[in-house]
Amino acid sequence: MKRIALFLFLLLNTSVFAQVKLARLFSDHVVLQRQKPIPVWGWAKAGEKVKVTLAQQTVQTKADASGKWIVKFNPMEAGGPHTLNVSAKSGQASVNDILIGEVWLCSGQSNMEWSVASAKDFEIEKQNANFPQIRHFKVEHNVTLQPEMDLTAGEWKIASSETVGGFSAVGFFFARELYQKLNIPIGLLHSSWGGSQVEGWISKEGMLSDDELKSYAQNLPKTWQEADIVMDAKLRKALFKSDSYTPTPEDEKKYVSGNADFSTWLKTADPVGQWDWKGLMGYRGKGYMAKEVAIPADLIGKETILSLAENDSPNKIYINGKLIGETAAKGVRKVKIPANSWKQGKNQLVIDHGNMVATPWFGPGMMGNAGNIYVEDGAAKISLAKDWLLMPSFAEKHEYAHLMNNVGTSIYNAMIVPLLPFAIRGSLWYQGEANTGRAYQYRKSFPLLINDWRRLWNDEFSFYWVQLSSYGKDESSNKGSNWAELREAQNMTLSLPKTGMAVTTDVGNPDNIHPTNKQDVAHRLATQALKNDYGQNIPYSSPLYNKVQFSDGKAIVSFKHAENGLTVKDRYGYLKGFEIAGEDKVFYYAKAEIKGNTVEVSHPKVTKPASVRYAWSDAPEEANLFSTDGFPASSFRTDDWPGISIKGKFQ
Repeated sequence: MKRIALFLFLLLNTSVFAQVKLARLFSDHVVLQRQKPIPVWGWAKAGEKVKVTLAQQTVQTKADASGKWIVKFNPMEAGGPHTLNVSAKSGQASVNDILIGEVWLCSGQSNMEWSVASAKDFEIEKQNANFPQIRHFKVEHNVTLQPEMDLTAGEWKIASSETVGGFSAVGFFFARELYQKLNIPIGLLHSSWGGSQVEGWISKEGMLSDDELKSYAQNLPKTWQEADIVMDAKLRKALFKSDSYTPTPEDEKKYVSGNADFSTWLKTADPVGQWDWKGLMGYRGKGYMAKEVAIPADLIGKETILSLAENDSPNKIYINGKLIGETAAKGVRKVKIPANSWKQGKNQLVIDHGNMVATPWFGPGMMGNAGNIYVEDGAAKISLAKDWLLMPSFAEKHEYAHLMNNVGTSIYNAMIVPLLPFAIRGSLWYQGEANTGRAYQYRKSFPLLINDWRRLWNDEFSFYWVQLSSYGKDESSNKGSNWAELREAQNMTLSLPKTGMAVTTDVGNPDNIHPTNKQDVAHRLATQALKNDYGQNIPYSSPLYNKVQFSDGKAIVSFKHAENGLTVKDRYGYLKGFEIAGEDKVFYYAKAEIKGNTVEVSHPKVTKPASVRYAWSDAPEEANLFSTDGFPASSFRTDDWPGISIKGKFQ
């Protein structure tokens, strides 16, 4: 019996690579990096001799014990089309329409993933999208607990009005500008995932090299069952301040009792949307939504209608501990509430529901519009569109979806490892929104990512990123700002060699975390590459804080990348967005004037200034300092006082 099992094991494991094959990246229309050695790899039978030909070069090698083989071709200049041929006793494989040019890895979260179809002026842009020498490969979303050998899906697509809608918008607009300036083929290797944290993209080895992330890497789950246990404990600790406490069914009956204690429940301003984005990442199972509803006396004796947004699982609706009704319908639900169900003043409304049925990927929660959540009697309507509370059911069977933020390194394992060591010129990175709560730690985790990838590729390639745009509130420095602190961490990462940053606070949208103007974002990335990688003598960077001098009650701030001068981009012609504080750390919105390539800042209440800050808020809408070359100045502060994100740690 053991011999039969061994035979079957060997048969299954050798048949995986029964015929020679190439890694999925090497498929028709691929763009390969010029002027660098070109690695090509794939699989065959263990120990099998493999011959690989590209253009006029032929290289022979032998598959290792696992069946993997890799060759490296000498650098080539831009051009094509070429053909790649692989042959071995087990068979042959070929790739056609290969171009040699410039390859850029596009990665990050949703603003990198944002497609051309969703960007500003798509109908116009797709008419200027027929560029046969621009190609795009999208890596499909996946997470794994162990490094993957190869991608299971994906293909190189040629830019055209029919295909460009699915391209990364930042990537395509960047590639188009490079192609128009250089007339060289451009390949975009696009591997991004909306909402992803930076820690998901870092290797285990990279984490082990960092003092703060080392312990996390040493305790990575080996199975998804282990991962679920970790996620469950983390969630219970966040809610109950103890990962050892698990509510019993009897405990959870109190949730619908009418006198529930909601102090440990998760607060959410908007009740509509996936719980994944409300602090319950990946949770799938039964859950409770609750709200304290104030009801006036004149509604008590009347039949009312409770309108709820969609959740098509079996819902039980409780008011003040009494089961009022059950629904399991699609769409907006209108539930009749009998007279005298409500009491005057505060009422506890609790909805017991489960995962969405028609769209199970959504999990628990409500879908649709918060405006559809209200109580009415025909004459009066009470909105329930804000300030709900959420609580998952730990006593009932539940699990966690395999999403991007459940386990660190898991995106790297599935979406970066299969790309190694595909030759690239550099990387474009648009991420950070998911890390704002740990902005101070981003000072270490972001440079760690860059150094990790360069180590893995064995290449100190160029790395350019988009600084966080404007989103949320525009409050003074006295309130603090996670987003400003993360922008500061991005600024600090410029200390690494061959890096650059596109400042985008002026083209953001305070009400939408996904601004649609990706053209200006891509242009600012392109100027970095055109200057630093392709030697064009052009302005390429935003003004960056250099130093400050305090004198006579004023602060004189100087900048790097302001050689051609500074200017105000405002119809009124005066600077805004500056604040100043003394040693008491109380900030005042300040008067600021351009003096050559410096800015003079003052306020009558600050006679001995100790700090200047600029654009230091989540959404610095008023900030209007630009270089005369047209680049917005980056937000900055001249102090190093502890910020509000200093305690945020990845766990």
